[in-house]
Amino acid sequence: MSKKKTWFYLFSAPVLIALFLVVLLPFFYGIFYSFTNWDGVSQSAFVGISNYINALKDPTYLASLWFTIKFSVIAIVLINVIGLGLAVLVTNKFKGANILRTIFFMPNLIGGLILGFIWQFIFVEAFSAFGKLTGIPGLGSWLATTNTGFWALVIVMVWQYSGYIMVIYISYLQGIDQSLLEAADLDGATAMQKFWQIKFPLIMPGFTVSLFMTLSNCFKLYDQNLSLTAGGPYNSTQMVAMNIYNTAFSMNKMGFAQAKAVIFFVFVAIISLTQVYLTSRKEIEA
Repeated sequence: MSKKKTWFYLFSAPVLIALFLVVLLPFFYGIFYSFTNWDGVSQSAFVGISNYINALKDPTYLASLWFTIKFSVIAIVLINVIGLGLAVLVTNKFKGANILRTIFFMPNLIGGLILGFIWQFIFVEAFSAFGKLTGIPGLGSWLATTNTGFWALVIVMVWQYSGYIMVIYISYLQGIDQSLLEAADLDGATAMQKFWQIKFPLIMPGFTVSLFMTLSNCFKLYDQNLSLTAGGPYNSTQMVAMNIYNTAFSMNKMGFAQAKAVIFFVFVAIISLTQVYLTSRKEIEA
């Protein structure tokens, strides 16, 4: 046992050291700098909680937070609904199901910035050409307004992430005991009854995982926001991650940006932990 523990700690050490240096150490340094006026160059001075007070009074930060919340709520619902629907579709036995799995998952393999620029071309060039062809006004300026820019971000996020969430739901759907479904067939249950009464309660752990992952990814989105709208027009489609980045590297207010980041971290952590707690209770009831 002592030798096993020695090898365990030996092989775990590089991972733990990397975790400490890359994640934990910068995190605690960030908390420290959030109480200073550090600009990234000059010597910092302690300013107490003034950065936090100013962050909560900053209208651009609050606007970006509200925009991020609206985006996340809609995107999370659509991603999980579509992902679950695709999982149910491809777990049915028919020819081409495996090909469809690959097709639905492929968008997740494209990097965020590249994906954003591809869809930027679609929204600007393709939509403009289609608008001229059909005479539908407004298609050429899809990324130029707050409302259409919002839905562009939602469309890209849902298109990219639904296939990944589909894979999670597939793993839980395939783990369902088939004898339960066969018994339901003998009792004359319809397809909808089997889904809501048998399948859905049994895949609640997958719902917990999927909801947590989509929640965290939607809230911290930056790359698609940058490549699609860059926060425009007039920062009306700026999400929290971009607001923090611009505060740090455009305005050179590193301490202020760190305070915004800490507030955002606490906000997302509270929502995520609450979500996991509530959905886990449903698993127990199921």
